[in-house]
Amino acid sequence: MSMLLTLILVVQMLSALAMIGLILIQHGKGADMGAAFGSSGSGSLFGATGGANFMSRTTAVLAVVFFVCTLSLAYFGNLTPASSGSVLEGVSVNTPATAPADASPAAQIPGNTPTPAADRSVPPAIPAK
Repeated sequence: MSMLLTLILVVQMLSALAMIGLILIQHGKGADMGAAFGSSGSGSLFGATGGANFMSRTTAVLAVVFFVCTLSLAYFGNLTPASSGSVLEGVSVNTPATAPADASPAAQIPGNTPTPAADRSVPPAIPAK
């Protein structure tokens, strides 16, 4: 199955590159009018109108090949084997069994040592005047 997907992907890439090249080589509709009246474009390889038909038909065939490859890759990409499960199936989660004794937010920061609580049994000293 992997070999088939690789082959379809290679055909898709080659058809896409060939389509890009053919589209860039083709002349616009305004260039055909000049070629019909004897412009320098009439001495081309395929003649005045032969190149347009050949290139447009080749581009259409390559577009069909490209879309067929795209649809087949999408179809084969959505097929899942029956034995496969979730991606997270083999992941183990380490959770603490009990909550820590000091659950204050300051104690949860790494490297932060909590300060001992102030002794409230002794009143603070009154400053002398």
